[in-house]
Amino acid sequence: MQIREISLKELDVAYNCVKELRTKLTYDEFEDLVYAMRHQEYKMFGIFERGELVTFAGMSILVNLYHKRHLYLYDLVTSSSFRSKGYGKTMLEYLYDYAKIQNCENIVLSSAFTREDAHRFYEKENFHKKSYLFVKVL
Repeated sequence: MQIREISLKELDVAYNCVKELRTKLTYDEFEDLVYAMRHQEYKMFGIFERGELVTFAGMSILVNLYHKRHLYLYDLVTSSSFRSKGYGKTMLEYLYDYAKIQNCENIVLSSAFTREDAHRFYEKENFHKKSYLFVKVL
C-alpha cells in the first residue's frame, strides 16, 4: 500500500475513482474544476494497491472565521471493490497527520444527507455534525 499525492498528469486515474461518488461529473468537467481549484491549493491524495488507485481524497487548506485554519475535505471515495477494508480510515488518518503538520485546527467536510453509510463512518471516526448546509440553485 502506498499513500501519495496525485499529480495533474494522473487525472484520468483519479477520475476513474471519483466518478463512483460524483456520478454526473464528466471527465472534462472534472479536469476543468481541478484546474480551477488550483488557486485554492487543491490537492489530491490517493491510496494505491499494486499501482491501482483504491481511495481518493481531494482537499484544500482553508481559513475562515468559524473553522479558522482547517483542512476542507471535498471528496473522499474508495472504489466499490475495496470498500469496508479500512482504506477510508487509513486516508483519514493520513489527512489528520497532514492537517496537524499544516497547523490546522479542524478537518471539515460536507456530506449529502442521503449518504447514511458515509455518515456512520464519519461519526465512527469522531466527526460531529455541526451545521446545516444551505444551497440556492441559480
